[in-house]
Amino acid sequence: MILSEPNFQGLAGGLLIGLSCAAYLLLTGRSVGISGMVAGLFAEKSSSPDTTFLLGLIVGPLLWRLVWGVWPPITIHASFLTVVISGLLVGFGTRLGSGCTSGHGVMGMARLSPRSLIAVVTFLTVGASTATLFHLLTGGMQP
Repeated sequence: MILSEPNFQGLAGGLLIGLSCAAYLLLTGRSVGISGMVAGLFAEKSSSPDTTFLLGLIVGPLLWRLVWGVWPPITIHASFLTVVISGLLVGFGTRLGSGCTSGHGVMGMARLSPRSLIAVVTFLTVGASTATLFHLLTGGMQP
């Protein structure tokens, strides 16, 4: 079935991210930035649209399961410790960079923000360099 093909899932996911970010901007006048929304929850400065948007991120996979009868396929080739450390580093980086990939990569680039362009180039350069260095140091072994 074409709807279960990985290429379709990526396309559908990308379209839904773009549409939801555009709708959020049109309805609230604010850009989507997941790290900022989550930080607002912990600081008790979250607005109702932020909370609703974050709730949608949780409900989305549940709706997928309800409609298609299976969970979206996810494969992680890393240890639990690697995932935890990576998550902490990403969290630190989003605070350091004043935003995450959803804020800079989706919303900032769409608004032609110079700061977001620099952030996205930095994300991609550091990510590609880290992956290349890891590949070279480990002889191509999976983490």
